[in-house]
Amino acid sequence: MLLNPAFRAFYLGRLVSLAGSAMTPVALAFAMLDASGRPGDLGIVLACQLVPHLALLLVGGVVADRLPRRLVLIVANLGAGLTQGAIAFVLIGGLYRLWLVAGLALVAGALEAFTSPALRGIVPSLVGSAELERANSLLSGTRAAVLIVGPTVAGLVVVAAGGGWAIAVDAVSFVAAAAFLSRLPRVAPAPAAAASSLLRDLGAGWRAFFAIPWVWPVALAYSVINLVNVGPWQVLGPTLTQQRSGEAVWGVVLSVRAAGLLAMSVVMYRFVPRHPLRFGRLTGALGACSLLALGLGLDPVWLATAAFVGGLGFAASGITWESAVQRHVGSERIGRVSSIDDLLSFAAIPLGQLLVGPAAAAWGGARVALVCGVVFAVAALAPLASRAVRTLPGARTDPTPEPVGA
Repeated sequence: MLLNPAFRAFYLGRLVSLAGSAMTPVALAFAMLDASGRPGDLGIVLACQLVPHLALLLVGGVVADRLPRRLVLIVANLGAGLTQGAIAFVLIGGLYRLWLVAGLALVAGALEAFTSPALRGIVPSLVGSAELERANSLLSGTRAAVLIVGPTVAGLVVVAAGGGWAIAVDAVSFVAAAAFLSRLPRVAPAPAAAASSLLRDLGAGWRAFFAIPWVWPVALAYSVINLVNVGPWQVLGPTLTQQRSGEAVWGVVLSVRAAGLLAMSVVMYRFVPRHPLRFGRLTGALGACSLLALGLGLDPVWLATAAFVGGLGFAASGITWESAVQRHVGSERIGRVSSIDDLLSFAAIPLGQLLVGPAAAAWGGARVALVCGVVFAVAALAPLASRAVRTLPGARTDPTPEPVGA
């Protein structure tokens, strides 16, 4: 049964954490601007959060394989609650200092590096192999729903009480998540993993990553997709839409895209593809529709339609990928393999954000969006050249949860 007590506790923990975190970007932006009046301060704080996240991701993967993942998640959530609470206290109390908020952001980013590998590795211990798609669909749908509602709620809290109080709500959500996660069953770490050195574990993680023939092609494809999608969509999307149709249209497009994510998550809750990576790569190419529509200058209705289709593709691709990694990568190394996957994906994002501006200035925003859409589609489909990607099987018939040597 999917909603067994252990998974239910995990799901509730993720729900409250996601709900709080969805408020933070809006809340932090307005709180920082109110406190400092300098947009550059916000950029510094965001960078301080990203840098340690990237720098420590591989270490986070080792820790997720060495220590009980339940413990890692509880400590990381409690730490995030403390850092967010401290930032909220500084902003609410009128004690703003850039160095102080930036320092807290560094700690918050470091904690995030330990969270994502442990999250991916713990799910197979809570549900059976046959239920992984359903579990990931439920989590994906929850993220999409929170993305639709969270920023609006944050805006209301900011207007009513100020950005600092919205950040305080996020702090409370992390503590609540830790309380739910404390109800998960205790699983002892694998003795062999605990006995080796950090550098040896890191090396073993890289060898495992490249030794699994279907992992590295898809992970590299995601890296290219993030390079050509996140920055162009975030930068060129609002710019081109504002020029053609006005500011309000962009908000509608983002909401419709999130609705596409939610819709496919509902579908994937019932549908388990026989070959998940094959299905995920084919549907994942639909994610390029948003950029292609933007580059072609389609009218708002068609742009929103393309965004919805793109959301469908992103959800199917993400759910099948998560389930494949959780099902077929061994528990003793899933944290390290996941951290390498995350590192390649996340490191490409700031590079794309930096390049999109000069590229648009040189060749025009619409042309850059169109080229990025084409590259996106090619990158999404390229892993299908690997037979291992095309033929990787889906769910096994064993319905029992797989033990995790955390």
